[in-house]
Amino acid sequence: MPAGSAEAVALVRPVGEAAQHLKLLANEKRLLILCFPAARGEMTLGELVDAVGLSQSALSRHLATLRADELVTSRRTSQTLHDSIADKRTLQRLGVLKQIFCGALK
Repeated sequence: MPAGSAEAVALVRPVGEAAQHLKLLANEKRLLILCFPAARGEMTLGELVDAVGLSQSALSRHLATLRADELVTSRRTSQTLHDSIADKRTLQRLGVLKQIFCGALK
């Protein structure tokens, strides 16, 4: 077995996960959607519509994609849907991107 092969095999899964996350973040609208709850914490669907400037149906489609890939989590209270970043690793990735590209976002 060539030197480094065991290391390469061990990296296959994490590298695949990273590539999938980067693929999702490469969509301008989804990245914009993620920036707001990353900076502000949990937000309602209505707050995200106002912040991002997408129609509710377009936003809902993007959120469904982000939920399916476990970047966003949602909870419902009565008839209100609240969305937030799903895990610490996603927040860390978005934090790095925020520092580099959108430091002015509050």
